[in-house]
Amino acid sequence: MSREPLSTPARWALTSLALSMLMPSLDTSIANAGLPILATAFDATFQQVQWIVLAYLLAITTLIVSVGRLGDGFGRRRLLLIGIGIFTSASLACALAPGLGWLIGARAVQGVGAAIMFALTVALVSEAVPKSRAGSAMGLLATMSATGTSLGPSLGGLLMTHVGWQAIFLLNVPLGLLNAWLVYRYLPADRAARRRMAFDYSGSAVLVFTLAAYALAMTLEGFTLPLLLASLCGVGLFVVVEKKAKAPLIRLSLFSDRRLSSSLALTLLVTTVMMTTLVVGPFYLHRGLGLSSTMVGVALSIGPLLSAMSGVPAGRLVDRFGARRIVPGALLGMAGGCSLLALLPMRMGLPAYVMPIMVIAVGYALFQAANNTGLMAGVRQDQRGVVSAMLGLARNLGLITGAAVMGAVFALAAGDPTQAPATVIASGLHITFGVAVALMAMALIISRAQFNCRSELAREEAGTANISGD
Repeated sequence: MSREPLSTPARWALTSLALSMLMPSLDTSIANAGLPILATAFDATFQQVQWIVLAYLLAITTLIVSVGRLGDGFGRRRLLLIGIGIFTSASLACALAPGLGWLIGARAVQGVGAAIMFALTVALVSEAVPKSRAGSAMGLLATMSATGTSLGPSLGGLLMTHVGWQAIFLLNVPLGLLNAWLVYRYLPADRAARRRMAFDYSGSAVLVFTLAAYALAMTLEGFTLPLLLASLCGVGLFVVVEKKAKAPLIRLSLFSDRRLSSSLALTLLVTTVMMTTLVVGPFYLHRGLGLSSTMVGVALSIGPLLSAMSGVPAGRLVDRFGARRIVPGALLGMAGGCSLLALLPMRMGLPAYVMPIMVIAVGYALFQAANNTGLMAGVRQDQRGVVSAMLGLARNLGLITGAAVMGAVFALAAGDPTQAPATVIASGLHITFGVAVALMAMALIISRAQFNCRSELAREEAGTANISGD
């Protein structure tokens, strides 16, 4: 496939989208490393300051689909500018917060802006670059996402130690102003003469309730079962509401498209496995291999950094060979990396841990670029916002599920990971990544079914074309 060169305006438009992905990704993890400092600054417990992270993540998870749908009718560029404005203003409010409650509230508002940015950035790719460069653009956005997530803890720790905790939020103010100007100047204006679209307030409210119940079930100890039951009831209620809505938030017929449902399922499974590496890794490196905190941080950064570096090359491979060929290979690579970790002999030390993590990281970068490109290429223009948001939702649910469920598997296998001996930690790692292998096997089965579905559709279209020709 020939690669159309990018014009200067298209390059700046893509830069604006890259910033729109980098900023909220950075703030997903930038406060984590400084939670002890924030606990001291606000004279709070660790459980209390954890909500600085949770409030942000919960706001994104519960709102991302609703704002994606809103962008389809209101105008994606216009809504993205509003989202950047909310994110930047809330960042300033975080830095000026006089108490912990104000900071948590400001972080929740910041999460609203982040939800808008996450939901619309991928959807705007087709309006920013030529179709022949879509894979490379998706790869760049994957790179920005991985870079922000991996850079957050180290940058946050550095700024908090040498400047102050307010600096991690003030950083967003100049970046947000620059990003807003680039979006306003270089992204194509929203199409005019678009009829005002009715918004599904009832469906949005039920979806927010359902997702909040699920997310809280994964993060609040002692309330898991009732909150999970509430989220299941919410799913049933959401289906009923959407069937009756004149302008549904999510057209349930979308899920009859096996390509969409398969892509969302694959995203959830893959991000669950990726979060597993971040949950189990620190305990294995510190208690299993006896590494210092500094070396643990360095080792943990290898995977995300490699994933970030692989994003653009992965996108180019997708442009050249097509998403349908890349996805199974990426999943197979991740399954292979998980298998190596499930069989990892502790006596081989750090290199034996790092090599499988590198394989998983490269596979993840390939998967993101191929899956996102393949899905968005077949989505109608008026559905791009909501489908992009659903991808973001699947990713966030995978991260929450990976942290909670796979963390519980590890804790069950290793007992108390903070006190268990090295051999027990190693056994816990083997069992947890054995479960991860099973998840990747499930992903490969779904990918195979998705491939067969596309092949059948291609044959049907070819047959229709032949009949028309006759």
